Amino acid sequence: MTGLRELQRRRVHEAISEAAIRLFLERGFDAVPVAEIAAVAGVSKPTLFKYFASKEDLVLHRIADHLGESARVVREREPGLSPLEALRRHFLDRLAAHDPVTGLNDHPDVVAYHRLVFSTAPSLLARLHQHMARDEEALAEALEGSHDRLTAALLAGQVMATQRVLARRNWSMLAEGRPMAEVEPEAVRAAGRAFAMLPA
Repeated sequence: MTGLRELQRRRVHEAISEAAIRLFLERGFDAVPVAEIAAVAGVSKPTLFKYFASKEDLVLHRIADHLGESARVVREREPGLSPLEALRRHFLDRLAAHDPVTGLNDHPDVVAYHRLVFSTAPSLLARLHQHMARDEEALAEALEGSHDRLTAALLAGQVMATQRVLARRNWSMLAEGRPMAEVEPEAVRAAGRAFAMLPA
């Protein structure tokens, strides 16, 4: 029964998410009321808010799935591997997999989703910055095992900013219509250059 309930919960969660993203992409974040999303998803408004704490979370939960990822990479790295090298390898692996979080994914829905996130309401951007701040704090805590507190905090801020700049750059190139075959090697070179700057 527990497994069935969890499956049903995931289905409702996904139905709400899909309805919200579809409507936001069609009409814009500000133009779509939460009540309409609930109706399209076949749930009540109170039920929607049981799954998503805010309207902004209807968009950002896809990014929130990656919260703590950098900290986890540092904690679970191979023995003898520096935190920075583990993070570099992980980012390159995500680029090779065309993970949307790196911005290097040319599926029209992914490009449109990033446009929604980066070019929309101030409240959504503010919520995104809250997510990024928590991610940075988690990474700083993970880095304290290898660095003093100040160094860990500074490095965490630099790593997260580096990943953010690289992802935004990758998305921008694809959104301009440049082909993936042209953008991908450039993205890999940019990542190598960016991570090479961080040890200093």
